[in-house]
Amino acid sequence: MAQTRSIFFHGLGITLRRLPAFLWTYLFSLILALAFTIPLYRSFAGLLDHSLAAQQISSGFDLGTVVGVGQNIHRNAVGSAMASHGSVLAFLLVYFLLVPGTLFCYLTRFQAKLSTLLQQGLLHFWRFVRITLSFILAKVILVGPLYLLYQRWADFVDDRFVGRTSLVLTIAAALILLLAASLVRLYFDLVEVYTIQLGTRTRFSGRPDHRVRKTLLPAFRLLRRHLFRAWMVFVALSILGLAIVFFTTRTAMHMLAQSQVWPMFLVFQLGLFAMLFLRFWQRGAETSLVLQNPISLEPETGSLREPYPYPPAPQPPQTDDRPHHVETLYATDPITPIYPAPLTPENLEEPPSPRTTSVLADPIPNPEPAVPSLDQPDAGVFHHQPPPVEPGDGPKLG
Repeated sequence: MAQTRSIFFHGLGITLRRLPAFLWTYLFSLILALAFTIPLYRSFAGLLDHSLAAQQISSGFDLGTVVGVGQNIHRNAVGSAMASHGSVLAFLLVYFLLVPGTLFCYLTRFQAKLSTLLQQGLLHFWRFVRITLSFILAKVILVGPLYLLYQRWADFVDDRFVGRTSLVLTIAAALILLLAASLVRLYFDLVEVYTIQLGTRTRFSGRPDHRVRKTLLPAFRLLRRHLFRAWMVFVALSILGLAIVFFTTRTAMHMLAQSQVWPMFLVFQLGLFAMLFLRFWQRGAETSLVLQNPISLEPETGSLREPYPYPPAPQPPQTDDRPHHVETLYATDPITPIYPAPLTPENLEEPPSPRTTSVLADPIPNPEPAVPSLDQPDAGVFHHQPPPVEPGDGPKLG
């Protein structure tokens, strides 16, 4: 069994090892923010340069004055509204391009280069668009009724309670609503990570797997098995990010009376920087959970088109005269087999008899006659020569 790692610290390590992905995202967000706040700056300048509200804002923070200025801007300026809608579309475009590449670098060993981020963002663009639309639909279906109940609860509390009790009951209902919304967000974050992981695999046809629907059930099972630790890490990082943004915004508001705006801008950007980093930390924790529980799908049998149903070709007749056993050794005697006979209950206790083999005669006879084996030479074949006659031993005549 694989060792379970802490997704909190492991996610932080993943985020720090792929830190350029976060820096590129922050840089693009900052450029878009500066570009789309120019119309807003002009609207504020045209309203506050010749108004008594500027004195109230610069001398001290007045919430009523700020709200009034905002209402006048939205009422009189049409270009600022168009700029705000354009900024939303631009931020969504940056999200669809950089977030898939970031998750791809988190899941693999690729470095978080800008070219890699943009390439993977283009490859997964429409998949993340579908996931975002599914998230909006699920949020309307699941969180929408809870929001209606929250409004009814708030009206009920306002009618029957006052003071601290009313505040506590309203905040408790708001926390329940936010927890439900965070749970839906966490589920679709896991769907996005599983989609990137599934895209690194190939289907039977050799193409990358682009099926988003195949990640919905594995993400739900993963969230159900690890609900406590995944949700607690997600909520803890969210609360930490909101707390940092709250304190930095409050500090920046108290710096409005200064003659220079750069310190206030830097403090406010510090809060946004920290909140964005914590969001990437959440992504790293979710990636750590997915790496410990990778998606497992059943192997495909293939989706090739079936051929035209032609009649089967005739097969040759099957005969039983074929050998059913192939001897791998050379049999020296067909009568005495090489393999012993199978054991029977009668000969289990008998000792095995030694195997004897008979020597076959040479099938081609020797053309030479056999050599006789006689004790003495044959007189009919071998003739003895007479001993030589000496001169004095000749026959005597008469």
